[in-house]
Amino acid sequence: MRPPKLTRLELQIMETLWTQGTCSVREIHHAFPASDRPAFTTVQTTIYRLERKHALRRVKRISNANIFEAVISRDGARGRLIDDLVSLFGGRTKPVMAHLIESGKLTLDDIKEAERAIRALARKDNKR
Repeated sequence: MRPPKLTRLELQIMETLWTQGTCSVREIHHAFPASDRPAFTTVQTTIYRLERKHALRRVKRISNANIFEAVISRDGARGRLIDDLVSLFGGRTKPVMAHLIESGKLTLDDIKEAERAIRALARKDNKR
């Protein structure tokens, strides 16, 4: 199953679950920096939207607090975001790579790591 498309706030909530594990709505709300914290009800509504998207699930209830855990992985969500970005360029990766290089966000170490991954993938394909 393909991970759902997530908004910036949804990704921030998921990041809390990925780093802290199971959490209540209040714990997720308090994970936001105090200076940039959305309203409690906004976080709560967004969590229930994420539940409907099957990105997280309610695992238990303690008194009147629901406890949630992530269903989708960080890598799955990241992959979906990258796929969506590349699709904006008609599936072409060259414009994305060119921008990353020109902006200095793609380092020589990143390129070496990508080359290692490509070689490993080629070896894997040759074994088939």
